[in-house]
Amino acid sequence: MPRSSYYYEPASESEDNLRLMRIIDEQYMRHPTFGRRMMTDWLRLQGHEVNPKRIRRLMQIMGLFAVYQKPRTTLRNKQHKVYPYLLRNVPITHPNHVWSTDITYIPMHRGFMYLVAVIDWYSRHVLAWEVSNSLEGSFCNDVLEAALATGKPEIFNTDQGSQFTSNTFTSILESHDISISMDGRGRALDNVFIERLWRTVKYENIYLKNYETVDDLITGLDEFFLFYSRDRPHQSLDGQTPWSVYREHQAA
Repeated sequence: MPRSSYYYEPASESEDNLRLMRIIDEQYMRHPTFGRRMMTDWLRLQGHEVNPKRIRRLMQIMGLFAVYQKPRTTLRNKQHKVYPYLLRNVPITHPNHVWSTDITYIPMHRGFMYLVAVIDWYSRHVLAWEVSNSLEGSFCNDVLEAALATGKPEIFNTDQGSQFTSNTFTSILESHDISISMDGRGRALDNVFIERLWRTVKYENIYLKNYETVDDLITGLDEFFLFYSRDRPHQSLDGQTPWSVYREHQAA
């Protein structure tokens, strides 16, 4: 994984806000339709003294916007070109047919980071990942370059976030003759495989570990993604692992 763009210090907020953000993140993973008002009401029912303005600000930092009924860690830049969604009713038949990427908020013991990953849709194999304490697009460009060092998809799917519609990101894809697909606005299931990956990463690793430092986070994610791709059987793959399916079809 490239190390050029992540920062060693997690982004931070007050201790009380970080505690709330952790609670919000877990609740949002369970109920992604919770917006600012519903989240505020739910937190009050749990005994937290909060107001909608504060929860709106925290959810914006985390990239959670219920208007789209999915985590929106990325926001669109209207000056960037948006590409059509190419995958509606398209059967995914082999590895490197479709790759996709997304960004998610990662709570830590003191602070938070952002995680980006590239996944192969057919096998669910994680091709590359990167962390950063800011949402600047460079770490997304780095993870794309790292993934392309291992192979090339026919179609690459993203949401309409500014990191992925930037000229730098799309130019990398176009230079490799890769068709670009982007989620329709408000369609949470257009990038469903990586949404499922985030749920697995958080429930099976992040929430359990509560990482203290960025180095600990990176080491833990290294170990988890190795386990996820090579040792963790997937029901959707008939009990096989993502790596075995990806490697088998690559060799065929």
